Amino acid sequence: MKVLNVNNVLDPVTGGGTAERTLQMSRALARAGVACTILTTDVGLTAERVRELGHAEVVICPSFWKRFFAPRVTYGRIRELVRWADVIHLMNHWSVLNAIVYLAASRLGKPYVVCPAGALPIYGRSRILKTLYNWMVGYALVRRARFCIAITPAEIPQFERYGVPREKIRVIPNGIRLDDVPAPDPSAFRRRFAWGEAPTILFIGRLNHIKGPDLLLEAFANLKDALPGYQLVFIGPDDGMLATLKAMAERRGVANRVRFLGFVGGTDKYQAYFAASLLVIPSRQEAMSIVVLEAGAAGTPVLLTDQCGFSEIGQHQAGEVVGASVSGLEKGLLRMLGDRVALERMGTALKAYVEQRFLWDNLVPSYLALYRQCL
Repeated sequence: MKVLNVNNVLDPVTGGGTAERTLQMSRALARAGVACTILTTDVGLTAERVRELGHAEVVICPSFWKRFFAPRVTYGRIRELVRWADVIHLMNHWSVLNAIVYLAASRLGKPYVVCPAGALPIYGRSRILKTLYNWMVGYALVRRARFCIAITPAEIPQFERYGVPREKIRVIPNGIRLDDVPAPDPSAFRRRFAWGEAPTILFIGRLNHIKGPDLLLEAFANLKDALPGYQLVFIGPDDGMLATLKAMAERRGVANRVRFLGFVGGTDKYQAYFAASLLVIPSRQEAMSIVVLEAGAAGTPVLLTDQCGFSEIGQHQAGEVVGASVSGLEKGLLRMLGDRVALERMGTALKAYVEQRFLWDNLVPSYLALYRQCL
């Protein structure tokens, strides 16, 4: 079987969880014997990142407008790739590359599936452009897909609002590969990043309004006396909020207990999980956070909002789910950090849950079955 995966970027700094998901899924498909090719742009892409793909191939289009990942590629080249593939898998939604591939697939009669990974709602900047994109191509692209893939059941209503019938929606979650998890060495990591020995509340993600870092910082500042020994560490690239967050920390008198490390990837990111007491995901909107899976693989307990598409971890006593608000995060922090024994149990339970349900090698058969239905 030949599969063409399409995503704007593979760079984890620019593309975040969707880039990581595309790489890991493509790598898992290739390991299962699928002839898998990724079509992407060159934005932020490095030779090291390409090597991580293993046996999956990659076709790289230069980008002439990096804000919108507009590719410099001929339509003839796109047609060649689409004609080669048995099935096309479109990632994300707001994508010029997706639109071009969709047009070629429609004209050649090739089946394709769509996995927006939570990107369907119009949120944040460029609302007018996103609305225009939907009217020009977005709605048709989603509705005409052979199947639509939701990474969490909470995403199903988003597809239905685009006019997709329920029988065309399949739920296949994000995954993780345990081989990517290094042996724990948090002490060396703490020394290298001058982290110190203070117990740590960790945030990993883009510093963007949708990810809610301001909610977490506000909650931490409100609890500075209730949690006197803790520090708050932000890991992730600036996406417009770094200056605001630093000013907030200064204003609230916690600047000496808040650190911003920028992007940290690879095995270093896992060492950050090992070094943290608790990972907090304060997102205002998210489909299914990959960092939950990464934290679970490291055995790090998680506090997340009910907008992250992963509320079932609360039902499995593998973490705590709260409202996406400052007060919700405050209550969650106090409950979880107030009982160290329960906190450790949650980390252990999350690790077991992730290893049981979310390994890529166990998820690949669901994709193969779906692709066969397409054919």
